[in-house]
Amino acid sequence: MMLASDNNSSHPVSFILLGIPGLEHSQFWIAFPLGAMYVVAIVGNITILHIIRTDHTLHEPMYLFLAILAITDLVLSSSTQPKMLAILWFHDHEIEYHACLIQVFFIHAFSSVESGVLMAMALDRYVAICFPLRHPSILTPSVVGKLGAVVMMRGLLWVSPFCFMVSRMPFCPNQVIPQSYCEHMAVLKLVCADTTINRAYGLFVAFSVAGFDTIVISISYVMILKTVLGLPSGEARLKAFGTCASHICVILALYIPALFTFLTHRFGHNVPRVVHIMFANLYLLVPPMLNPIIYGVRTKQIRDRVIQGCCGKDP
Repeated sequence: MMLASDNNSSHPVSFILLGIPGLEHSQFWIAFPLGAMYVVAIVGNITILHIIRTDHTLHEPMYLFLAILAITDLVLSSSTQPKMLAILWFHDHEIEYHACLIQVFFIHAFSSVESGVLMAMALDRYVAICFPLRHPSILTPSVVGKLGAVVMMRGLLWVSPFCFMVSRMPFCPNQVIPQSYCEHMAVLKLVCADTTINRAYGLFVAFSVAGFDTIVISISYVMILKTVLGLPSGEARLKAFGTCASHICVILALYIPALFTFLTHRFGHNVPRVVHIMFANLYLLVPPMLNPIIYGVRTKQIRDRVIQGCCGKDP
């Protein structure tokens, strides 16, 4: 494959994405449930955004964070799914070099943003349950906006060096990526140079983001649990647990497959490739699909607006 020179490094014109190695004969049919999940993710998150934008009673911290989460999910799922479906349905395996790096950037930057938004939502639940009277004065719309901006900037600034460092390195003649999208470690394996610094930085970003966010989330929910167990009313305890249950489900849906995929890339040499690839595909699709469903079902205000919009009457 022809290479293009750029200063002291060379990069390929394009890469070849294999899709789901080991399931080549089934890829066409596997694409249908993946496509259906993508449609649910798009429709669900756009619906959430529309409801929050048009209903001024929902312009509160919880719903503003939910709107940021919906935008993040739209970007995260759309950064991979259209190309993935083109591979599985139309055998469009080639992806241009710069498009590949852009995909790497969006996947990792907005995965970081999603993690940060979930952390911010945990803090919101902590303040709302532990300091209910002070919640409106602590988490004002201005504070929510600043938190959202910090989370966004962290994702963009932490991940940008990935693409810059990779773009300065020479690639081997083999330009085949054995999965459905361009991911940092998958692209790094095609580099014909020492990638120790790149790998170390990748580990630093992954553990600094996920580590910090999970610590904050864990502390928030420990404090929430202590407060909830001290409530005198059983009904109040049940309501508080129900509010937090949906958030915990969303957190688990993101972190479990993401950590499995991340650790398998580095240490899971005995994990079957097809299992690794399927988890890699699902971790960028399942959370964006589940988030609007979970919050739509568990949040009465949003559920009522959806019922009203579908049935044309008050719920």
